[in-house]
Amino acid sequence: MNQKAKKGGIMRNLPRTFWLANMMEFFERGAYYGMNAVLAVYLVDHLEFSVESVGFLQGFVYALTYIMPIAGGALAERLGYRKMLLVAFSLLTIGYFVAGNVTSYGIIFLFLLIMATGSGLFKPIITGTVARTTTKETSGFGFGLYYWCINLGAFISPFIVNILKGISWNYVFLNSAAWCFLMLIPTTFFYKDPDMPKSTKSAKQVASEALTVLGNSRFMLMILVYSCFWILYFQMFGSILWYLRDFINRAAVTEWMSGIPLLKIFKFDAEFVTIINAGTIILLVLIVSRVCKNLKPLPVMATGIIIGSLGFVVLAFTQGPWMFILGIAVFSMGEMTAHPKYYSYVGLVAPKDNVAVYMGYAFLYGVIGSLFGSNFGAMMYKKILVPVIPTQEAVNAGLPLSPNTMAQVKFFWMIFAVLGIFCVVGMLLYNKFLAEDTPKTNRSAWKIMLGVYFVLAAAGIYFFIQSLFLAEQIQWKILVQALIMLAMGGGGIKLSLKKKR
Repeated sequence: MNQKAKKGGIMRNLPRTFWLANMMEFFERGAYYGMNAVLAVYLVDHLEFSVESVGFLQGFVYALTYIMPIAGGALAERLGYRKMLLVAFSLLTIGYFVAGNVTSYGIIFLFLLIMATGSGLFKPIITGTVARTTTKETSGFGFGLYYWCINLGAFISPFIVNILKGISWNYVFLNSAAWCFLMLIPTTFFYKDPDMPKSTKSAKQVASEALTVLGNSRFMLMILVYSCFWILYFQMFGSILWYLRDFINRAAVTEWMSGIPLLKIFKFDAEFVTIINAGTIILLVLIVSRVCKNLKPLPVMATGIIIGSLGFVVLAFTQGPWMFILGIAVFSMGEMTAHPKYYSYVGLVAPKDNVAVYMGYAFLYGVIGSLFGSNFGAMMYKKILVPVIPTQEAVNAGLPLSPNTMAQVKFFWMIFAVLGIFCVVGMLLYNKFLAEDTPKTNRSAWKIMLGVYFVLAAAGIYFFIQSLFLAEQIQWKILVQALIMLAMGGGGIKLSLKKKR
């Protein structure tokens, strides 16, 4: 009774702006995950783009959503949260609407980047609002509700998409645009900027902090190792969806759902990957959080990554829809176990005199994970699985996969499972030899990252030459990828050598 009264008191003491911010989070995440739950299938099946071109597009779009919060947070602090919310929701609405009403690859790419810009600008505003409208006593409840709204939006919206895409694919994008457009109303008339000190950070100072973080080899090495796990995560928006479409007979699950009143109007399809992921987290996150609450970050992270990797092992032996669902659920359990403790671990390994700044760049794992994960998954799917896709008649009949096809399927998914184990081993080695902030560990990390940057730069040079001079015509996609490698490698080398001096 006392616990209920205490929670009721917390809820009454939270201001209207707090509740509005969480409502906006629910709608924005619903728009984002609703569209992205089926984007890879829409672009390949409906518009007939190649899986590699879709992986290329997704890599850029998802990476931008992780990069933009750097600028978004700084702009919101200087210009005001409400003004930037209006900008963010306007960009989101335009991006979703236009992307769903054109068929040109270049124009879709452009407007999905506009959508990603809006999403990236939006993120730090809501977390900032929650932080500034809660107190030490209410912050636990406040951020718990915030994370719950994220997953609730990701859980509910794909159900709506499941119905809308059966009418018209355009309605999927219109749905996301409408969710964001609606949020312009409370932003305009009801949202008020929370009390906060006036920002004194100049653009030059923000850039200086970014260079400091990016130039810290020990921190960037940790980000690089952990991002391997997120290469697995981003398969949920690409290769896993294509695998469900091409290899799994979904009729048994659809038939089972037809016997449940609340589910009988739905068909088991690509968007259920996101539903399973978010639903698993909603169901189990409180239990997992309670079990892991007082445990050290690294063992919990390692356990979570191993569980997530086991999800891909399940996929490697999957021929039916129920095993497929189990694989996604197991990965989701790993994700919800590992990721919350990651931020605690960042706080432990970041330089003690600048922890807050480094925490603001902890999300860089998503840039690397999405940029490489989306491209790598699409490329491997094209090379390994596309040649052995069974006929749709064989899939619909529920015929078992041939031994050769099953061997390729196992090989494909085990690549990601092994990558997850590599991530665990890398994190354990990092923790043993490089976690402490000492001259020796910083020097060792500097050598490792310098080597990584040289490899990236060399690969960039190779692919640059190949795309321009070794092909019959210019390979634009490879050229852009080469330029990214050159920028990351060359920039990393410059920062590393500058740090040494």
